[in-house]
Amino acid sequence: MADLHPLLAFALTALVIEITPGPNMTYLAALSLSNGMRTGFAAVAGIALGLMTYGVIASFGLAAVIDNSPLLYGVLRWGGVLYLLWLAWEAWSGQGGSEAADLNERPWPAFRRGLITNLLNPKAAVFYVAILPEFVRPAAGSVTSQTLLLSLIYVAIATLIHTVIVTLAGSMQSMIDVASNRRIIRGGFALALVGIAIWFAVATG
Repeated sequence: MADLHPLLAFALTALVIEITPGPNMTYLAALSLSNGMRTGFAAVAGIALGLMTYGVIASFGLAAVIDNSPLLYGVLRWGGVLYLLWLAWEAWSGQGGSEAADLNERPWPAFRRGLITNLLNPKAAVFYVAILPEFVRPAAGSVTSQTLLLSLIYVAIATLIHTVIVTLAGSMQSMIDVASNRRIIRGGFALALVGIAIWFAVATG
């Protein structure tokens, strides 16, 4: 890609898409507000890996298979919805840890959940099928290499924005007395996850 114009145009497109409120943004804000920055950054890493995984899949043309298969698309869609609802129940019931556990010491589950949620999001595959190919120039070289490069740019922009969200939301946690409001915070996070699940179902429908 010697011509930078497609790269800059794609970066701008990715930026506009990522600053539009969506499930990832809402999830990270709620998670960081309730569990702190450390957990939020772990989720950001999981989301980034999930998005990049779809980028690699798209480079081999498999994302189009997901987009063109109503069955596979539906399995991913409802799998994602059910997973989010299960996370909401886990948060509500306190199964993610004891009542006395420090909420900030759960980075690995947050990473895993961020990864799985994005792998179950068929909209991620659709992005790589419907939008990213518009910026690939076959005459400029390998389509696979260009797809991977654009995927890296998209993931980098998404990760930057997600990092800002986690930093802002996590910094607000210091204003909350976590110890005395643990049940309220956990309940609020569970309700946020239910809302995200509904949002996810509608957005991917």
